[in-house]
Amino acid sequence: MTRLNKRQTAGLPTREEIVAFIKDSPVAVGKREIARAFGLSGAEKIGLKAILKDLEVEGEIERAAGRTFHVGGQLPKVAAIKITKVTADGDIFGEPEVWEHPGRPPTVKIMERGRRANLGVGDRCVARIETRGDGRFRGHMLKRLERKVENVLGVVRKAGREWRLEVADKRLRAEFIIPPDMLNEAENGELVLAEPMGRGRPLGLQPVKVIERLGDPFAPKSFSLIAIHQKGIPTEFSDAALAQAEASSRQPLGAREDLRHIPFLVIDPVDARDHDDAIWAEPDDDPKNKDGWQLGVAIADVSYFVQPGSALDHDARERGNSVYFPDRVVPMLPHSLSSDACSLTSDADKAALVCLMTVSATGQIKSWRFTRALIRCAANLAYEQAQAAIDGHADEHTAPHTKGLWNLWGGWGALKAARDIREPLDLDLPEKRVILDERGRIVEIRVRERFDAHRVIEDYMIAANVAAAKELEGHHASGVTGVYRIHEPPTQEKLVSLKDYLETLEVNLALGQVVRPAVFNRILEVTKEEPFAEQIAEQVLRTQTQAYYGTESVGHFGLSLQSYAHFTSPIRRYADLMVHRGLVRALGLGEGGLTDEQVKHLASTAEHISMTERRAMEAERDTVDRYIAAYLSERIGEVFPGRVTGVAKFGLFVTIEGLGGDGLIPISTLGDERFHFDEASRRLEGGWSGASFFLGQKMPIRLVEANPVTGGMRFELVEMPEGEAGAGPSRARPRSPGGKARRVGGGRVRRRV
Repeated sequence: MTRLNKRQTAGLPTREEIVAFIKDSPVAVGKREIARAFGLSGAEKIGLKAILKDLEVEGEIERAAGRTFHVGGQLPKVAAIKITKVTADGDIFGEPEVWEHPGRPPTVKIMERGRRANLGVGDRCVARIETRGDGRFRGHMLKRLERKVENVLGVVRKAGREWRLEVADKRLRAEFIIPPDMLNEAENGELVLAEPMGRGRPLGLQPVKVIERLGDPFAPKSFSLIAIHQKGIPTEFSDAALAQAEASSRQPLGAREDLRHIPFLVIDPVDARDHDDAIWAEPDDDPKNKDGWQLGVAIADVSYFVQPGSALDHDARERGNSVYFPDRVVPMLPHSLSSDACSLTSDADKAALVCLMTVSATGQIKSWRFTRALIRCAANLAYEQAQAAIDGHADEHTAPHTKGLWNLWGGWGALKAARDIREPLDLDLPEKRVILDERGRIVEIRVRERFDAHRVIEDYMIAANVAAAKELEGHHASGVTGVYRIHEPPTQEKLVSLKDYLETLEVNLALGQVVRPAVFNRILEVTKEEPFAEQIAEQVLRTQTQAYYGTESVGHFGLSLQSYAHFTSPIRRYADLMVHRGLVRALGLGEGGLTDEQVKHLASTAEHISMTERRAMEAERDTVDRYIAAYLSERIGEVFPGRVTGVAKFGLFVTIEGLGGDGLIPISTLGDERFHFDEASRRLEGGWSGASFFLGQKMPIRLVEANPVTGGMRFELVEMPEGEAGAGPSRARPRSPGGKARRVGGGRVRRRV
């Protein structure tokens, strides 16, 4: 406080002064404390509120508990901590319960009045966070919180005379002991669900008891089962929900606009489990819309079958979305709806909510309307089939629909023109596909192919999503609201971090401008031929914020759109179902619209389904990691082409080129010398040898360990990268041909000689 009392100028403090005060304050501060410290009153407090809001939107500061603030991307002064590790010596480590930033949450060592607190894995506490000079965090416990009982999934292992639990989550850095009388007849090597039995002794391993035996962890479908249990994904529908789904699926489709004359086509992945969208296009014959198009996007009318407030609706909301694994799907809706009544299959009358749009030759949506309709799809095609037909290789299934496909591609030409003008973020990241045989065994792991057909569907869906968002926005004044898809611009902190990183590669990023997706696209374009192009794409991805659902239409940064909602997948996303209900209510389309009670709780619903989406993404990713580890577990000792995907003080994260499979090369295996970690350039550099390791670096790696239960893998170097070892204490960094720096976003071009 002394520093601020010496401030000479009156009036509002600068943004920098506010951020510095929040950062330097030893206690958590809010608007009141900031106003008091700077001597503000009256209208100045209103100005302070506006500055704080701007700083929060830009990510410079973040809101914490009790209306206090802390510096963006950092831990708050006081935080709820969940204990994740207790060592045999009694040292206690935890992570913040709330952490909405990329990467792992920071680790906090917990203390109690200068001594170690008596806490066990899974316990919770409120702690005052102290940042040490070495960048590590210490938490001084203020209050113990009620324990959230969380069961632990793992494999039973016999260790001498003791029974241990090998935890299946590679992120949970803990080990447990199983008392012999708590085994519940579980056998060595068996996958089990166990319940922690309290803190136990201050020293030593925490005891657990086996509450459910799940069988062989390496059996088909066990890898997805692990993720389902770990993430707490509901798998069983209530009897009432199943009965409602069955009855609803058999009900008449009701009064609808008859659009069965429109030849909608359904185009999906060859292994799609549900079919909830169909598209149609034809040239617009209106002379006022020269070279324009009439487009239609038909979506399964789930809101007609799932009534608000019903048991079926309750179960769908609880799940939030379907979860897709290589060996199974955990659907948001029962089979009688998701795979039957609400699945848009050809040669059957189906209930749909249809968005009909008039689009200009340049892809601008001139008008739209939504209608509850009866449709009859002309065909169900795979992406590969549709693409082959466009490429001149139609088969007997696609030949009758060639004209319809060419119209779809024609309409897409207009939509693509609009996309090119607005320049959305162009990150086309590969998707891994795990191929299983009929017994659930891994046959192959490959990258899923991408065709123009994929982009056709994406752009039609985006157009319908924009129309839905704008339609809902137009009804806000009448009290109708909706759930929007929100993707905010990157925070200033992340942009500065990206700028610092790019400078190590002699790529300039000017930040004195309004950052748009096109800026990142130019970075990707000018570096696409460089050997480090993939690492730059990964860093650009990490710079982006995580999309979420909310009740305010604030736009989608990545797509470069001012209005955006999810309308096109109500079978598998509850957010889309809420958008459908909002449209039904706003447009008076009949039963199944948003109720007053749902509108009242719309914000909490948006928060909940944002959580379930993250849960599903983590479960799907972890399961693929386990399949890859299982696929490679019989190839221990083999050498693979590798690439560095992450650099940390403790080692290198690497992946197998073309296959995936992420693992760690511990720093202890890199040699006897001391390595220096350069955070700005994301590099490890040898103290005397000149050996250097950096993001995107390619090198042969040997597989040392692959654990299918955790999905974790460990690698080792085959040899030091060529040109690095023995080069002396050089800090040479990868550069462009000729040593030129590339200019991006208005930055000054530099040249190194």
